[in-house]
Amino acid sequence: MAIANGLADLHTHTTASDGMHAPASNVRLAKEAGLAAIAITDHDTVAGVEEAVAEGERLGITVVPGVEVSTVAAGVDIHILGYYTNNEDQSWLSRLASLRGLRDRRNVMIVDRLRELGIAVTMEDVITAAHGDRTRSELQSAAVSIGRPHIAAALIAKGAVSNMREAFDRYLAAGAAAYVNLPRLQPFEAIDWIREAGGTSVIAHPVLYGNDALVEEIIQYGAQGIEVYHSDHGPQDERRYAELADRYQLIVTGGSDFHGSREGIIFHGAVGSRTVSADVLRQLQPSWMSAREDI
Repeated sequence: MAIANGLADLHTHTTASDGMHAPASNVRLAKEAGLAAIAITDHDTVAGVEEAVAEGERLGITVVPGVEVSTVAAGVDIHILGYYTNNEDQSWLSRLASLRGLRDRRNVMIVDRLRELGIAVTMEDVITAAHGDRTRSELQSAAVSIGRPHIAAALIAKGAVSNMREAFDRYLAAGAAAYVNLPRLQPFEAIDWIREAGGTSVIAHPVLYGNDALVEEIIQYGAQGIEVYHSDHGPQDERRYAELADRYQLIVTGGSDFHGSREGIIFHGAVGSRTVSADVLRQLQPSWMSAREDI
């Protein structure tokens, strides 16, 4: 599909990870918002991409295949966005599966800590909160990612906390009572993985790391872009990261980081609340794809 003139939201999540809407629903929201393009960037999985692409073809919306890879550096969670990876590459899919395996181990350890704190919650409760009556093996087969928001939803259902914010503040955020952070992939490795899968790497929401020196190290290693426009970035942040992008000649991206609405609150922003020109898709698309189709 040719890229239309207009705006693109290049960071959204679906029920394939911790979003509240199905992939096709995100595309419909993009249509309603008047966007030309939307990216599906679930955590450590590309399971939502195929459905979104099909809906995009039906509605005339360009869907950018993406992923948000979870990494850690200097004790900080760092997320690297990957765009236009070859999702038929079995090595790439196996690597993403290994990351979801680490997530599963961390989830079990968090639940164990919660139980030690006297909260009678189980992984079955978490799975029910996340995906209804689907079993853990079914979710693994579907390459679906489960994360802390799902544990928070289980805590709310149990009456252990009253809302999502309380769940994170008391139990799930870094430094909270049940927080667990296993040794995980380094950002440099994620950049290598994305490149080896034929994709383009972009540093997600850099302001959340509170460490611009580390962000610059990741750029110097080889990140190809930076998310300048994000729901958690203020005007000063946007200027600072735009200047950094200019200094290193990086691709400038932006997106809402839409996860849907929980308890009436949209996390982090609504589809289309942060955008860039759809022209940026030409910069993100790797040469191996340009050789196959005219965008």
